Amino acid sequence: MKIRNRLNPSNPCFSFEFFPPKTDEGTENLLKTVEELAPLEPGFVSVTYGAGGSTREKTLGLVTRIKQTTGIESMAHLTCVGHTRDELREVLQQLEAAKLDNVLVLRGDPPRGQTTFAPTPGGFRYASELVEFIREEDFNFCVGGACYPEGHVETESRDEDLQHLKAKVDAGLDFIITQLFFDNAFYFDFVERARRVGINVPIVPGIMPITNVEQVQRFTRLCGATVPMRLGLQLDRVKDQPDAVVQLGVAHATVQCMELLSRGVPGIHFYTLNKSPATRMILGALRSRS
Repeated sequence: MKIRNRLNPSNPCFSFEFFPPKTDEGTENLLKTVEELAPLEPGFVSVTYGAGGSTREKTLGLVTRIKQTTGIESMAHLTCVGHTRDELREVLQQLEAAKLDNVLVLRGDPPRGQTTFAPTPGGFRYASELVEFIREEDFNFCVGGACYPEGHVETESRDEDLQHLKAKVDAGLDFIITQLFFDNAFYFDFVERARRVGINVPIVPGIMPITNVEQVQRFTRLCGATVPMRLGLQLDRVKDQPDAVVQLGVAHATVQCMELLSRGVPGIHFYTLNKSPATRMILGALRSRS
């Protein structure tokens, strides 16, 4: 099932993102999380690709196993970094052989210990080039990409970042998923600007429920997302009370989702951090109000 067919404002698609655990125990815990979330009937789940392609085999194994054992549509992330064209073709052939229909194409982060991205000889510098490659090779994937409502940390301006996104979409993206954000104004402004430059594919908001203050501070430093002042002050007051942090994070994300849904988003993508409780609480609250 191609994800683009599930992204419909009249029947929004909820989806979940996971990352490959480092241990066998972590993998089993992740699969348990997937089972716990399955009754929520997600439109799809995605599995990330480690820095430098470091989790390639785990990512491929997980997306295949999730789809085969649960029936939930699964999407593998795929990055340019660390791979030649031939290696990327091989990965795409493996995904195709596993009967996976969707792939999320990213440039990728530099390998651990490197601060700047450098293309692999014989590989690609930009995600747009990988999208073009998939289309030129006639792979029949539904292809997604990433976007940054507050701008990518490596670009000089949001307008420049938007032009990079336009190049990816023109290369053949079917939909895009945003980086996490905590203020819906960034999302709505971004969608308006994207439509003005001719980006007309579905734009799925990415939401990360806050469950740990230090963790969210680290993520926002890395990706450039902004924590609204009022939310930041509230988090600071309860930072030493884990249950209170979760309650506040779930409440904030629920309000975000309610507004997003009321204004016609095609779906919501949850960054789960491989845990189910917060996401289950949010969806439970949303469905009780529908």
